[in-house]
Amino acid sequence: MKYRRFGKTELNISVFSLGLMRCCYSQSQLLSTVAKAFELGINHLELARGYGNSEAYLGRALKELNIPREKVIITTKLTPHEDKNTFSQWLDESLLNLQTDYIDCLAIHGINTPSHLDFIQKTDFLEILNKAKNEGKIKHFGFSSHGSLELIKEAILTDLFEFINIHYYYFFQRNYSVLELAKKLDLGVFIISPADKGGLLYQPSPKLEKLCKPFSPLLLTYRFLLCDRRISTLSLGASNPEELIYPLTVADRDEPLNKKEIDTFNHIENTLKQTLKTDHCSQCYQCLPCPENINIPEILRLRNLGVGLEMTEYAKYRYQMFENAGHWFWGRKGDKCTECGECLPKCPEKLNIPALLADSHDRFKGSARRRLWEN
Repeated sequence: MKYRRFGKTELNISVFSLGLMRCCYSQSQLLSTVAKAFELGINHLELARGYGNSEAYLGRALKELNIPREKVIITTKLTPHEDKNTFSQWLDESLLNLQTDYIDCLAIHGINTPSHLDFIQKTDFLEILNKAKNEGKIKHFGFSSHGSLELIKEAILTDLFEFINIHYYYFFQRNYSVLELAKKLDLGVFIISPADKGGLLYQPSPKLEKLCKPFSPLLLTYRFLLCDRRISTLSLGASNPEELIYPLTVADRDEPLNKKEIDTFNHIENTLKQTLKTDHCSQCYQCLPCPENINIPEILRLRNLGVGLEMTEYAKYRYQMFENAGHWFWGRKGDKCTECGECLPKCPEKLNIPALLADSHDRFKGSARRRLWEN
C-alpha cells in the first residue's frame, strides 16, 4: 500500500480508502471488511450519517478490533441544516455513534447546487463548523460534490475547505481542471467510487474487456488514477473482505503509465470514434443550458459508452437515475426534448442532438433508479 499527503490536512492517507456505503446493513459484514482493510494497509474509512447504521457499526468495530484511534483516519459526511442546533446535535450523535472524541475529516455532504454554496457562505453554518473545530470535535473539513465543474471550482475558491470528494474517472474527465485547482490550493482529493460510478468496471462489457486485454478494465482505470499525483486517494466500496483483494493488487502501482497501458487507452478512444462515427460527442458542454433542463452532455456521454463500447448496463444504470435522484444527479431524461433546436447551432460537431436524445432514451430508459443509500 502506498500513502500520500492529503493536501493541507497533512494527513498521511492510503491511496485506497474504504467507503462503507455498501456494508452499512450488517455489523458483522462491516466488522470483517474493516478488519481486512486494515490488514491490507488501508488507514482511511469514509462514511456518512445517511449511510444506514454505518457510523454505529464502525464505532463498535473499531472497539472490537482494538485499533488505536490515532491509527485510523475517519471521514464522515453530514448535510447542512438551516437550524444550527440540529446540525450540532447531528455532529454530537456522529461522535457518539463512532465512539470517538473527534472526527478527522468532516465533509459537507453534497454541495451540488449554487443554493447549497450560498447557504454555507451566507448563514452562520460556518460558525458551527469552526466552533466544533476549535472544540476539537473536527480536525479538518471539506466537501463532496456531484455538481457542475463551475460550481466545484467556485466552492474551492472560497478557500474554506481542506479537501474535496469528487467524480473523476477515465470515462468522465470533465473535472480535470478541478484537480489542477486543488493542487494549486493544496486540497486533498478523494475520488468517489471509481469502479462503480466510473463504469461498472467490476462487471465490464465483453467488448470493453476485449479492448483492454491483457489488462482488466478495473485495474486499468485504477492505474489511470493512481499515476496522477494530484489525486490523494480512491474510494473502494467493498461490501465484503473478498472484494478488497483484487483491487489492492495495484495498491503500490502509482508509477507513470507504461507504453502498453497508453496504447490500450488509445485503442479504446479510437474504437469509440470509429464505432460512433458522426454521432460521437466530444463532451464540450457547449449545448448547455437546455431550456428543458436536459443534461445533454451526460446523456450523450452515456450513449458514447453504451453504443461505442457496449457498456449498456452502465448506461442504463446511470440514465435511469435522471429525474429520480434530485440534485445528486441533475437533469431530465431525453424524452423531454421538445426539438426546439436551441442546442443545434451551439454544437461544433453538428450533432443531431434531438435524435440522439430520443435514441438514448429508447435504449436506456428501463425502470427508475435511486441512489443506493436512499433505497
